[in-house]
Amino acid sequence: MYKIVAKRQLNQQIVLMEVEAPYIAAKAQAGQFIIFRVDEKGERIPLTIADCDKQKGTVTIIFQTIGASTMRLAQLEEGDSILDFVGPLGVATHFEDNVKKVAVVGGGVGCAIAYPQAKSLFNKGVSVDVIAGFRSKDIVILEDEMKKVSDRLFVTTDDGTYGTKGFVTDVLKKLIEEGEKYDAVVAIGPVPMMKFVCEVTKPYGIKTIVSLNPIMVDGTGMCGGCRVTVGGQLKYACVDGPDFDGHQVDFDELMKRNGSYKEQEKDHVCRLTGGVR
Repeated sequence: MYKIVAKRQLNQQIVLMEVEAPYIAAKAQAGQFIIFRVDEKGERIPLTIADCDKQKGTVTIIFQTIGASTMRLAQLEEGDSILDFVGPLGVATHFEDNVKKVAVVGGGVGCAIAYPQAKSLFNKGVSVDVIAGFRSKDIVILEDEMKKVSDRLFVTTDDGTYGTKGFVTDVLKKLIEEGEKYDAVVAIGPVPMMKFVCEVTKPYGIKTIVSLNPIMVDGTGMCGGCRVTVGGQLKYACVDGPDFDGHQVDFDELMKRNGSYKEQEKDHVCRLTGGVR
């Protein structure tokens, strides 16, 4: 059992939890993830490690309450425990030693994954620009945390209620056109957002790393559910990723596979609320 030692509501739908998991905290690196199961009847859900404290032996996860399992997890409070908490899984993000300036781009809840990437780079002395995009002001998360691990933070909202009105790609393109020389760009968020970030960077030959979130079951490469096509080759996000060269990813195929169960999800009746989810 894994004890929840801290819980914080970041906005109406997004929750931060700090979980006691010393063996995972000792080895976790930016880009890796865990798989949790709330109880013996729960499903296995992957979540990227948002942060860890090796001294306290804790791992931080940030999740959106969007389905039955995350809703059940969100109902737990400090002092409660999670049945299964497995990790660290996946390959940690790797950068060449000559990387000096990086733009980290996050979209919505993807900022929870972008944050540890920015923190890792910033702590290594890399110059980091963070571009964080949200639909509106009321769902902005981790602004203070991202400020502390970046040289500059740019916040965008689709409706203009906070920061710059527009999309993260608008800011990124503007910065590049104004002469910013990024050695790499990290893009994490909705698949369409990552696809369009890659379309911005490709003409400039800027290495672009994306973190993929396909359908995943076991997290060890056995089920094949998280397969993606990268550079014309079959890869598995759980063991080969989740980070990949964005210019090599077949995003259209990924979006199609992620929508495989859209009809079933639409008609699913949630046993927790009685509502259709």
